[in-house]
Amino acid sequence: ILSVTEGEDKPLKYPDMFAAADLMLLNKIDLLPYLSFDVARAIDYARRVNPRLEVICCSATSGEGMAEWLAWIARGREAVRERASAPAVRVAETPDGGADAGRTVVVSGAPGGGSSPLPSATTGEHSRADATRRD
Repeated sequence: ILSVTEGEDKPLKYPDMFAAADLMLLNKIDLLPYLSFDVARAIDYARRVNPRLEVICCSATSGEGMAEWLAWIARGREAVRERASAPAVRVAETPDGGADAGRTVVVSGAPGGGSSPLPSATTGEHSRADATRRD
């Protein structure tokens, strides 16, 4: 969250938080008529740090931009739900020099199911009942 009262150069002063963010909320835009704050410059500075950064201008006082922000949250929530319900598939090449050198191993399972079956699948050792090796 970048409030217009903080100055448009905040992304350059604190680049780590803007580099790690997916979204910048430019907040308190209802105060723009009373400040010397350059919105375009603030967005430019933020995107210098993070070119993929989405920006939503909002005001809790006037409500402007709030629907857009709530929609962004809803899209993110839905994406998390979709990822959580989809089975995970991992592909790994076996190391060179072993009995299975050059073979591809694919391990799948529901995310969050505990320890990864990948090591046991690549070594042939079965430490979990659901980790099976197919020749």
